Amino acid sequence: MEFFKKTLDPVIALAAIAFLDIFLFVQIGAWTVGGGETMMAGLIASFFMGTEALERIPFWQLVFTPDAGYWKIYISLGMLFGAVVGAVASGEFFIRYPKRLSEWVMITIGGILMGIGIRLAFVCNVSTFFGLTPELNLGGYLSISGIIAGAWVGSIIYKKILGL
Repeated sequence: MEFFKKTLDPVIALAAIAFLDIFLFVQIGAWTVGGGETMMAGLIASFFMGTEALERIPFWQLVFTPDAGYWKIYISLGMLFGAVVGAVASGEFFIRYPKRLSEWVMITIGGILMGIGIRLAFVCNVSTFFGLTPELNLGGYLSISGIIAGAWVGSIIYKKILGL
């Protein structure tokens, strides 16, 4: 267990991630978390709207047909579970709510823009950082550049609106 108590050299860590990523790609194909979350949204939508209504939306026929057995759902749920366990175990788990309506509006707009971006790029930040970048894929570096630029512009807007 001594291995987990010290920080890895970044070069060794990235080499290990790249090796594991290549192994995963050879075994099962490209790894994206957005696909699992999209599939969960499709399953929830089909539960509330019904499968007939969902079949009229072209996205669900062309890109994803909702299927509870889709393996990427379980990667997303596993990451959520791991994040909650890690936060609780470290004493850093807190439920926080925005205090002002303007914060709720900004969070909603930001979430919608992130959702549009993930569908346009067909990638997510997790698979970009841990998948495309170690493979030296130009798309990964372009995605990271967009994520950083969007976070920077978003934080400036957030500070100006809230007067921070």
